[in-house]
Amino acid sequence: MNHSSPFDIAWLDPQLAPVLLAVIVLAVIGTTILFCVGVVAYSRRRSTRYLLITVVLGLLVGRSLIGLGTVFGLLPMTLHHLVEHSVDFTIAVLILYAVYRSGPVGYTESQITSDGGRDLENSSEDRGNSGNGSDD
Repeated sequence: MNHSSPFDIAWLDPQLAPVLLAVIVLAVIGTTILFCVGVVAYSRRRSTRYLLITVVLGLLVGRSLIGLGTVFGLLPMTLHHLVEHSVDFTIAVLILYAVYRSGPVGYTESQITSDGGRDLENSSEDRGNSGNGSDD
């Protein structure tokens, strides 16, 4: 696996090598720019959600670099698949966790307490149901 050119790799069609290389280089550049924007956003906001999104963007940069290393023959295809599918799973988990942490639907930021629970005194849902005698 000591290839130095993507044109010499058996699994890669030489006619498609320039296209694949261009796409991966653009992905590296694009995800790196997005990651830098995420770092700036996190440094301004300092919230868990911004941190999670920044980590996800960093994983996308790493994923693109893994693809570039595979095209140049630095990483075997088996390791490429193992790492990239693991990164895909990690990204999905982090995004779902960020969505879960964003709070219940229908409540404003001021109605969600710092521990993630609802502020029932200010909830419009509870004001509409008070005094009707029903607990269901």
